[in-house]
Amino acid sequence: MSRARVITAHRAPDREAIRIARGEGAVLGASDTEWPDFVWATLAQGLGGWMPADVFHLDDVGTAIAQQDYDTRELEADVDDLLTVEREHAGWWWAHDAYGRSGWIPARAIELIQENGSY
Repeated sequence: MSRARVITAHRAPDREAIRIARGEGAVLGASDTEWPDFVWATLAQGLGGWMPADVFHLDDVGTAIAQQDYDTRELEADVDDLLTVEREHAGWWWAHDAYGRSGWIPARAIELIQENGSY
């Protein structure tokens, strides 16, 4: 894990975060214009959200099957907040804040901190 400083405040969209488990199916829709690696995925329960296209594999009948677990939860953060970041996926980092909250934050909203404390 690494550390990062927030350089641009990030606010989560006003919609429920959704989760998909490996092996679950979804109906894929359009690609996002701002984040082209993301597609709109609608789960069997009818909930939908933006997910990286590479989470899915299309089977022989055109069904999109999740190849890994994925959670659309986003982490809200303010400028100068310090975060612990775990992994990057499709231009976003899975991060944790000082209050124990976790979620995705855009890579463009943070600056990684080098081990010696510099940016």
